[in-house]
Amino acid sequence: MVDNDFSGLVELMAKLRSPDGCPWDKEQTPHTIKHNILEEACEVIDAIESGDQDHIKEELGDLLLQVIFQSQMASENDDFNIGDVIDGIVAKLVRRHPHIFGKEEFNTSDEVLENWERIKASEKEGLTHLGSVPSSLPALSLSQKLQKKAAKAGFDWPADDGVIEKLAEEIEELKEARSIGMEETEEEFGDILFTLVNLGNRWGIDSEIALRKVSMKFKERFNKMEKMAVSEGLDFKELTLDEKEEFWQRVKEKG
Repeated sequence: MVDNDFSGLVELMAKLRSPDGCPWDKEQTPHTIKHNILEEACEVIDAIESGDQDHIKEELGDLLLQVIFQSQMASENDDFNIGDVIDGIVAKLVRRHPHIFGKEEFNTSDEVLENWERIKASEKEGLTHLGSVPSSLPALSLSQKLQKKAAKAGFDWPADDGVIEKLAEEIEELKEARSIGMEETEEEFGDILFTLVNLGNRWGIDSEIALRKVSMKFKERFNKMEKMAVSEGLDFKELTLDEKEEFWQRVKEKG
């Protein structure tokens, strides 16, 4: 049943790209829709966090469509097709799970992960330690991945104190950069973020998730205080900063 449904989706995408298909779909190239992959992946994450199973199912479908779309365009150029994509990932999963499909034995997930990285490195012979990190990752995730890889190669502070001292140093440099110019300020601001990500890695904090959580908390509280003001007959935009802060504190007290 699943195979039939999947084949139907592949055939539908081919129809949309055919000469008598959809004008918009026919005009697309791998580059014009490449950013949709990231957008759809982010929407999947939002759906998972909501816990709404119907929403998760819908967003996973949208993400799957991007894989089918890219594969269809590749097949039209005789580069590869969706079958090749599936064969490739199946072979990779078997190859990277020798403890399941081979004779190796591991007792912990850490051992499995370490072996996964060893196999991955052997598959990408010739790459530098950071060469396999995709540059298109969201900035915080990119920074986190790069620093984790560098740390595994032995390039990191030996203790947390060194990172904290570096953070204090970068903050002072940011203050100085403000009097120099925007380019210098931006660079020093980036250095602070980069150092914070390193600290997060050391403490087991995912920087992307941490910032996302606090951003969503801010969004929720802001929405609540805006609605609270409106419910009291006030125009939120016309309130003074002190009045808005008062609403913020009321919302914060309520949790």
